[in-house]
Amino acid sequence: MHRRPVRYTLWLARTGAAPKSFSLPVWVPLVLVLLLMVWTGVNIYVWNRTAEMRNLQLRLASLSQQAQQLALQLEAEKTRNYRLSNQAQTTLKSLETLEAEINRLRERAGLPKIRLVPTRNSAPRSGAPASGGGEPASLEQVWMGIAHQLKEYGEKLSDLEPALAETLRREAAIPSGIPLAFYDRLTSTFGYRRNPFGRGFEFHNGLDLAAPPGTPVYAAASGTVVSAGWNGVFGQAVEIDHGYGYRTLYGHLSRIEVRVGDQLEKGDLVGRVGSTGRSSGPHLHYTVFRNGLAVDPSPYVFP
Repeated sequence: MHRRPVRYTLWLARTGAAPKSFSLPVWVPLVLVLLLMVWTGVNIYVWNRTAEMRNLQLRLASLSQQAQQLALQLEAEKTRNYRLSNQAQTTLKSLETLEAEINRLRERAGLPKIRLVPTRNSAPRSGAPASGGGEPASLEQVWMGIAHQLKEYGEKLSDLEPALAETLRREAAIPSGIPLAFYDRLTSTFGYRRNPFGRGFEFHNGLDLAAPPGTPVYAAASGTVVSAGWNGVFGQAVEIDHGYGYRTLYGHLSRIEVRVGDQLEKGDLVGRVGSTGRSSGPHLHYTVFRNGLAVDPSPYVFP
């Protein structure tokens, strides 16, 4: 059975005129409604996109301004870091020089080396004995290390002063050099020699240095005079205790310039060359004692 299409009839009438009627298919109003909905949706979408783009433009402008500010800050930071890097390098060089000097003194004092210059392989608290090299430290590590080293600088050197003072005292006690203003020649060495006053051989416990009478005789090291006067075969003689097991004897003097108990420094006048005692001519007999035993003075006089 064939169905007739549904139509809508619209009656239009004007005053005094006969009414007119139009018939529309049923799909026409539906299409109009659909078009209206599409148009409304498009307008809403366009409005939202426009608002979104406006917000994005504002955000982009804000980010661009922030980027410019960050660029300026970055440039300033680069300049600051460049200055800090130069300062760090200068400070590091000073620390390296200081470290070398301190370790030289510590080595002389018999102490282990220390590290002042921080490395990547050493923590900022680097005051322990150095165990070897490492990679160069970063700028931050350098400044942290420097700050800590400066803070504990006194502690690092606290053990150096007494040890170094002890080393200096010990070194000052070791006889060294020729104990005469000048001399003509070495007439007798340490050890067995032919007896100059008779037959056979005898043991000679020092050096004989020939010099004109009255030639100044000087202390070979700092110490205390323990004997000054006549000493048997050595005639007028002076003996000095230098500590640490060292003593020296100066014999055959014509004149003694010190007294028992005098504290002498290296190079102080002790007496003058003569020929007193068992002597064949003006000279200085010089003996070095180590822990109570006479030793060859040659390594001390002619190192």
